[in-house]
Amino acid sequence: MSNPEEIEDSSAPLIEHLAELRNRLIHSVVAFIIGMVICFTVATPIFNFLTAPLCSVLAERGQDCDLIFISPQEGFFVAIKVSLLGGFILAFPYIANQMWRFVAPGLYKSEKGAFLPFLVASPFMFFLGASFAFYVVTPLAYDFFLGFQQFGNAGEAVEGGQNAAPLSVVFQGSAQEYLNLTIKFIVAFGMCFQLPVLLTLMGKAGLVSSEGLRAVRKYAVVGILVLAALVTPPDVITQVILFVVVYGLYEVSIQLVKRVEKQREARMRAEGTWFEDDEEEADEELADELASELDEAKGDKP
Repeated sequence: MSNPEEIEDSSAPLIEHLAELRNRLIHSVVAFIIGMVICFTVATPIFNFLTAPLCSVLAERGQDCDLIFISPQEGFFVAIKVSLLGGFILAFPYIANQMWRFVAPGLYKSEKGAFLPFLVASPFMFFLGASFAFYVVTPLAYDFFLGFQQFGNAGEAVEGGQNAAPLSVVFQGSAQEYLNLTIKFIVAFGMCFQLPVLLTLMGKAGLVSSEGLRAVRKYAVVGILVLAALVTPPDVITQVILFVVVYGLYEVSIQLVKRVEKQREARMRAEGTWFEDDEEEADEELADELASELDEAKGDKP
C-alpha cells in the first residue's frame, strides 16, 4: 500500500506548475492592463491613424473625412476598443515571453531550438497579415463600398416651374461601426497569416505531411472559400484577395513541411535510424489494402 506522504510528495510538482502558471497569467494580465491604460491616454491619435484608409478614399472623391457618434456613449466605447487592441499589441512580446518561460523548462535543448523559431515567426506573421489588411485590403474594400454613393446634381424642372430637390445618398459613418470593420479586417488577416507557422509546426511534430496536404488540396480550396466568405464583407474584391493570399500561404506551407521532412530524413540517415526498405514495405502494404478494398467494393455492386 502506498504511503499517503509519498502520494502527497508526488503531487507537489503539479502544484508547483499550477502556481507558476498562475503567476505567469497574472503577469500577462497586468502587462495587458498597463498597455491598455497607456493606449487609452492616446486613443484619439491611434483612432486617427486607423481612419487613414477611409480618409484617403474620401479625399480621392473630394469628400471630408467625417465620422459621427450615434449615441452618447459611443465615443467612450470607441476609446475602449482602441485601447484593447493597442494594449494587446504592446503587451504581446511580454506575454509571449511569459509563455516561453513557462514552457521552456520542460523542453530538451533540441526541442527549445525547434520551438523558438515558431515563437518568433508567429507574431511576425500576424503583424505582416495585419499590415497587409490595413494598407492593401481595407482601402480597396472602402473604395468599393463608397462607390455606391449618390450625389445630387442641379435641380430638375418639374410641373409648375418649381425645381425638385436632387437626391443625395452620401456616407456618414459611425465611428464605432468603422472601427469594428477595420479591426475585423486586421484580426482576420493576421490570424490567416498564421497558417504556414501552424502547419509547419504540425509537420515538425509529425501530425501532417506534405503528401497529405497535397491530397486534401481540393478540400482546402473549399474551406478557404468558405473562410473568405465568413470573415470578409460581402464584396467580391476582398473575398478574392483573401482567398488568393490564404491559398498561396497553403502552398507555401506544403513546401515548408516538405523541407522539414527532408531535414528529418537527413538527420535520421546520419543517426542510422532511417530504414527506406521499411517505408517502401509500408507503402506497398497500404497500396495493397486500398486495392483489396476497391476490389471488394466492385464485387459488392450488382
